[in-house]
Amino acid sequence: MLRLGILGLGEGRSTIAAALASDKYELAHICDTNLELCEQRAKEFDFPNYTTNYQQMLDDKSIEVIAIYTPDHLHAENVKQALLHDKHVICTKPFIDDLTKASELLALGKAVNKKVFIGQSSRFFEPAMRQRKDFAAGEIGELITIEAQYHADHRWFLSKDWSLKQSFKWLYGGLSHPVDFIRWYLPEIEEVMGYGMLSSNGIKEGLKNHDTMHFIFKAKDGRIARVSGAYTGPTQPAYRDSGMSTILRGTEGASQADYHELRYSITTKTGEQKIITWGDATLKHYFRFEGQSHHAGEYQNYLEYFAESIEHDTIALPDLKEGIGTVVLLQAMDKSLETGVPVKIDDILEAYNIPC
Repeated sequence: MLRLGILGLGEGRSTIAAALASDKYELAHICDTNLELCEQRAKEFDFPNYTTNYQQMLDDKSIEVIAIYTPDHLHAENVKQALLHDKHVICTKPFIDDLTKASELLALGKAVNKKVFIGQSSRFFEPAMRQRKDFAAGEIGELITIEAQYHADHRWFLSKDWSLKQSFKWLYGGLSHPVDFIRWYLPEIEEVMGYGMLSSNGIKEGLKNHDTMHFIFKAKDGRIARVSGAYTGPTQPAYRDSGMSTILRGTEGASQADYHELRYSITTKTGEQKIITWGDATLKHYFRFEGQSHHAGEYQNYLEYFAESIEHDTIALPDLKEGIGTVVLLQAMDKSLETGVPVKIDDILEAYNIPC
């Protein structure tokens, strides 16, 4: 069993539940600068080992893995310190928010014999894993195009003071999920073009940045994909639509994974059509708290995937390089929204001197 420390106990709540339920980890310590939150989690999980001092967790040589769920602007330094203290690292998405630190982290990652895994958790929902398995088995033939979306009624989110700050963008907090699916299947994106708007709901609540966006991507081999996101309006019933969904269209078939609904459909190369859903037991595995705001099941899935990569010395994807690549793409998307013109990914890499 790997001894695990968790930094950041908001989103880290799911990881506490996941680690305690896993036979691959021993939860050693939890940490947050907010003492009240530490005490709340300690009571909730009957787990007394908490601290408000990250350095204390770093200095504990028995801790082998640190999982980081702090605000985005802290990720780079948190990851750097964990690597310098000889820890493997799990870091929530988006990996970093400042690409000026990317080259340093890439160099450090090569210098130390430790693994970095980006918690792109939606890859570890049952429909996503089934879709990937079928794709790898050739069930839909050669990939033609991808359509990915994340549409959610997150008006409740605007009650959080920090969501109304100039620094908060749904582009990074929301669209990083479907963008990760695009890069999972089409890693070599060459150019992106997008349009965005701030809805009347967003304006009314004081939101500063786009809450509704659509993007088109072009890969180096000429294939295209699209991503859309809408966050401050009602959604259709779950049986009719999906909040987060990825459609793969291939030369011989097509598939669709609907994540929170735990639904998957496919037309195979033989013409067979299937719709698969998962029952209450699987729902309880993923959603262990109120509503669907925490996904402890997918976190447990990726924690165990990462543990296996450490045990067998394999690469756990998305790794440090892929995590930075996704942030590069997100920044290109952001620039396209600002300028109203297509943006080349190589221009972003060159601007920040990031090795290809």
